[in-house]
Amino acid sequence: MQVTQLSDAARRTLATWHELLERNAMEELDALLSDSIVFRSPVAHTPYPGKAAIKLVLKTVNTVFQNFQYHRSFVSEDGRSIVLEFSAEVDGKALKGIDMLRFDEEGRIEEFEVMVRPMSGLQALGAQMAAKLAPAYATLTGKGVAA
Repeated sequence: MQVTQLSDAARRTLATWHELLERNAMEELDALLSDSIVFRSPVAHTPYPGKAAIKLVLKTVNTVFQNFQYHRSFVSEDGRSIVLEFSAEVDGKALKGIDMLRFDEEGRIEEFEVMVRPMSGLQALGAQMAAKLAPAYATLTGKGVAA
């Protein structure tokens, strides 16, 4: 298998992503996101469509995670996807996870999927996120306007 680097456009997007994450400036994500962005949560069966939903989820999770940090990354052969391994804590429960990002031809994020383990960390994350996001159900499901 040939290992490929991210495309230049995707690398620029990823660098900006890290900078926005550091500042918790998810409201500035629009330029990095494809118009057809889909977010797949580790605690929800149905994907969340649209920019408003992903910005809301990511802004909220940044208030739930403590001691968040990325550790390693893996790039797909086509140079359009990356997996970012992370660790964090939620309510004293340690967790590990991955963010899987897929970029379009222009380097915008078109898919963002998160997986988390162990179950105790995932349950703590789910409970915190549900409590904070319950009022925003319409935005998350794509049946409402942006918050």
